Amino acid sequence: MEAIQTTKTYSSDEAFQASVQYFKGDDLAARVWVNKYALKDSYGNIFEATPDDMHRRIAKEIARIENLYPNPLSETEIFDLIRDFKYIIPQGSPMTGIGNPYQIASLSNCFVIGNNGPSDSYGGIMKVDQEQVQLMKRRGGVGHDLSYIRPKGSPVKNSALTSTGIVPFMERFSNSTREVAQDGRRGALMLSVAIKHPDSEDFIDAKMEQGKVTGANVSVRIDDAFMKAVETGSSYIQQYPINSVSPVYIKEIDATALWKKIVHNAWRSAEPGILFWDTIIRESVPDSYADLGYATVSTNPCGEIPLCPYDSCRLLAINLFSYVEDAFTPQARFNWDLFKKHIAAAQRMMDDIIDLELEKIDAILQKIDADPEDEEVKRTERNLWVNIRIKAKEGRRTGIGITAEGDMLAALGLRYGSEEGTAFAVKIHKTVALEAYRGSVHMARERGAFKIFDSEREKNNPFILRLKEADAQLYYEMLEYGRRNIALLTIAPTGTTSLMSQTTSGIEPVFLPVYKRRRKVNPNDKDARVDFVDEVGDSWEEYVVFHHRFKQWMEVKGHTIRSNYSEKELDDLVKQSPYYKATSNDVDYLKKVRMQGAIQKWVDHSISVTINMPNDVTEDIVGECYMEAWKAGCKGVTVYRDGSRSGVLISNSEKKEEAKTPSNTPFPTIRPQTLDADVVRFQNKKDKWIAFIGLIDDRPYEIFTGFADDEDGILIPRWVNEGLIIKNREADGSSRYDFQYKNTRGYKTTIEGLSHKFNPEYWNYAKLISSTLRHGMPIEKVVDLISSLQLDESINTWKNGVARALKRYVPDGTEVKKQMCQNCNSTNLMYQEGCLTCKDCGSSKCG
Repeated sequence: MEAIQTTKTYSSDEAFQASVQYFKGDDLAARVWVNKYALKDSYGNIFEATPDDMHRRIAKEIARIENLYPNPLSETEIFDLIRDFKYIIPQGSPMTGIGNPYQIASLSNCFVIGNNGPSDSYGGIMKVDQEQVQLMKRRGGVGHDLSYIRPKGSPVKNSALTSTGIVPFMERFSNSTREVAQDGRRGALMLSVAIKHPDSEDFIDAKMEQGKVTGANVSVRIDDAFMKAVETGSSYIQQYPINSVSPVYIKEIDATALWKKIVHNAWRSAEPGILFWDTIIRESVPDSYADLGYATVSTNPCGEIPLCPYDSCRLLAINLFSYVEDAFTPQARFNWDLFKKHIAAAQRMMDDIIDLELEKIDAILQKIDADPEDEEVKRTERNLWVNIRIKAKEGRRTGIGITAEGDMLAALGLRYGSEEGTAFAVKIHKTVALEAYRGSVHMARERGAFKIFDSEREKNNPFILRLKEADAQLYYEMLEYGRRNIALLTIAPTGTTSLMSQTTSGIEPVFLPVYKRRRKVNPNDKDARVDFVDEVGDSWEEYVVFHHRFKQWMEVKGHTIRSNYSEKELDDLVKQSPYYKATSNDVDYLKKVRMQGAIQKWVDHSISVTINMPNDVTEDIVGECYMEAWKAGCKGVTVYRDGSRSGVLISNSEKKEEAKTPSNTPFPTIRPQTLDADVVRFQNKKDKWIAFIGLIDDRPYEIFTGFADDEDGILIPRWVNEGLIIKNREADGSSRYDFQYKNTRGYKTTIEGLSHKFNPEYWNYAKLISSTLRHGMPIEKVVDLISSLQLDESINTWKNGVARALKRYVPDGTEVKKQMCQNCNSTNLMYQEGCLTCKDCGSSKCG
């Protein structure tokens, strides 16, 4: 592999300033690019000043691969296609990794792992856990399915005697995700399970407890039989193993009751997502080769790439907005000829990136071989990458997608979600499918078909038959020459990509065409404008932020771009624009799922899309949306009800007064004799700690902490994460505490006098912090208090751990004052699932 030779370096500020100029003053896009995609080494040296440097790096490497094949694209041609994020945009891992000599990382955005054959053992489960971690450290998002794990209460031939079921392993995989750093990114994980599995209800409920399984997205694989049972109100049979003709466990359930639980949880928390599994398998072209190892088992973290074990995919997006000529005018038109030409080029580039990925995998294998660890230690990691290399080389899977669909429709004067808008969108995606497959067939003629191509296996696949009906010549050319790639298409979310292309994300409509942000100002600065002062005395300025293409519409229509529009003026502007009634919260959700289903017919993988609903939507409507998605032919669907999960942008309208809830009521003045409790384990450096948090109405009332799992520490089984009770044995409620929990057989086990196991200094601090909790100080303020304590180095790990444990109980959506996002320098931070999350750029910091 040819390394890029770079000598000149830039400071972070130099690169940021140069990038701000490149992005024409868009400091958020500049900050995202510098932090996530600029070429840098482990010491913080930055080797690229603007995305132009990055795009030249990428073009050079792709051109090197092109020169190995007939009729190559030149480096200049490739650069012109990708520069300025205008036409073709490699996403995420390819953008970071192509031509990067400083990181030994994969170019794949997503992977699925799993054991081939029965593997319901600790060995099999730990193997998946290690594979997940090894992939995440190379920058990949990972998905795997848990349906192979035997249900709770099943007999096992070890000291436990019965299985713990799926949920404890969900927490294990989630924690592994949170432990792996990815250059400032948090790892991404998808956990799925079949609705047919007897533990699926526990899986569906697992994330409903705050702080549980926070490192994973969860989706349920729902089959047609279950959906028909819901439709008819009939029962449904669960079994284990799920695909066995002679299962060892069978359970008959009320399908409607379980369906209502899925709908309720999605309404309440936006999870679980739903995967319509029979639709996925029926439509999947790779599943024509299931007996050769290509049976789909799960999806990547956002659900747009269903995969077999050890397969991977690289993503690329085509910027639809850039093919609209005379945008936002009566003469606006779509350049179909240029679009078709670029789709073919994009498919070539995607195939080239597979060759670059094979080089990266070889480098990873060389790194593993050179590592000093024992061969036995390295075996799982090495076998993992060998298997991934086989699948990448054999199937050559690609992931061509789009971005800026919402802006494209608006620029053409079409309203997102309208019949005309949907019809045009379907035409776009049908064209992408036909031209990408045509490009893959032409490459097969020049470069050879993917190794196991067999037209006979694919002849009854619904997607292939759709291509045949739409373009018979393409189909018969495919019979003659084969196809270069086993599957080609997807529609992924394009979060940071859309920030840098300054367009709407993926297939989604615009979130808001205009909104307000706040920045903290120094009131003593004579040039500062103070719009309001908050409750802690900080001064803030409000300013208007226009979506880039909305601003372009304003310029075309002759409207002045200024920051001091009133709310009424902004509302009037939006009403005049093609974005009116076409935002995420405006689009009719049933129309959106029908649009998704119609487009899905021309996407051989899947589509990542969120159905946005207002806060007051009923659970029945959520259920109706899910049912319609199944009938429309969607492969998956996720619902987000406004306010059900924090961490997203909010509109400018005033917040409604919060209703009084039990959490607003005061704690009792006298401590109850028994309290329910949570146990939280954490580690700082080499020290292992445990915290017991006594709860009243699910709010922290007291906290006890100490060393865990050593001869001087607190010995409590690692499986005890709930069902714990703290008992106070002193009449005055002062100092004597026992801890009680249920063992695996349901009997209560008491640890007497556990309070005396605590270090006296920690005990005193714990009593002080418990006092602040009992007197109603908001938890985020308690966390701030703990963080501000000036303590000896010997107790700092304790301090940090206590803060981390209590952060889990800070209500989602709680805003944070006087802190700055390390990614984009925004002060617009809030808590989400115990993590500080930036509402502007989405970055998250936990612990």
